[in-house]
Amino acid sequence: MNTFKVLRTAARLGGAARSATHAPVARSTLARRAYSTPSAQPAKSNKHWVGALIGGGIGLGLAYYVYSPTPVGGSVGPIATTDIKGEGQQHSDHAPWKKVDYNQVYKDIAEVLEENAEDYDDGSFGPVILRLAWHSSGTFSKADGTGGSNGATMRYAPEANHGANNGLGVARQKLEKIKAKYPDLSYSDLWTLAGVVAIQEAGGPQIPWRPGRADASENKVIPDGRLPDASKKQDHVRDIFYRMGFNDQEIVALVGAHAMGRCHPDRSGYDGPWDFSPTTFSNEFFNQLLNQEWVVKKWDGPMQYVDKPTGSIMMLPADMAIKEDKEFRKWAELYAKDEKRFFDDFSKAFSKLIELGVPFPEDSPVIKFQPL
Repeated sequence: MNTFKVLRTAARLGGAARSATHAPVARSTLARRAYSTPSAQPAKSNKHWVGALIGGGIGLGLAYYVYSPTPVGGSVGPIATTDIKGEGQQHSDHAPWKKVDYNQVYKDIAEVLEENAEDYDDGSFGPVILRLAWHSSGTFSKADGTGGSNGATMRYAPEANHGANNGLGVARQKLEKIKAKYPDLSYSDLWTLAGVVAIQEAGGPQIPWRPGRADASENKVIPDGRLPDASKKQDHVRDIFYRMGFNDQEIVALVGAHAMGRCHPDRSGYDGPWDFSPTTFSNEFFNQLLNQEWVVKKWDGPMQYVDKPTGSIMMLPADMAIKEDKEFRKWAELYAKDEKRFFDDFSKAFSKLIELGVPFPEDSPVIKFQPL
């Protein structure tokens, strides 16, 4: 059983039992992988490198706070597709989204999370797939209704090459086999549903989801600069999330997803995971943020923090804003103490995130999937 399967089993336990089970495994895994410096990353197999290059570069964890002003690494070209066009078509009895067995899609995506993942980061593609769902949704602007998950415009080079989307070619490519199997499934629905799967299969809360998003043409690509900048503090964080229509409580809940994934020097410029269990969805991000002693990392990269005892986990300047800001901190303290409350609030906020700006068909059902 690989490390991800061990942690996923532990994730189902909940609360103190979960922490007691997954923490020793995760800590030893991080120590063994020695990710605290970029030079210590383990070599990948040829098979992994080939797959990564096809996907547009080796991946990132969730890291949705990571924004680089210019693309890093090679460009990612568009994925050829036939758009699912027209509101009328989506509402009709012959709408393509009605032909899809979403429960089976869920199961197929769950298999992809672990498929050939032994040498990929911490043994799961879940964090990078979750990040794809977040970044394809987090571009929404309530002022003009543009952006959001509807359209899946990251298929096209202009948006795929935005600095904030570095490494997401891995997630898009991993999901291509699902799209090929279900041609009536839009990329917009696929990517958001994949985010739901990644959360639930990592032990996170149940996320209500509904189908009916339609893919858009290249002329709908969103301009760069709508995703958060990791180097900035609370004013910037609020500007980004308020633009989408979130309040302070929802902001903190969404940031809690940093429990999953890691940053990479060759993509964001930053390095390391936020906690010792980067493939498990929990409230550990808040516990580490509030209870660890953090020091500025001494290295040639951008300013970030590492835990003083081990130097193996990190926080970004934008993360520290959650601890330093009075209004943000009160929610972080609540979520650190009450994982159930965090799960409940995160579920609502994430469901809202992936539905922003989507003109769902009136007969689109709300689906609650059971984790496998």
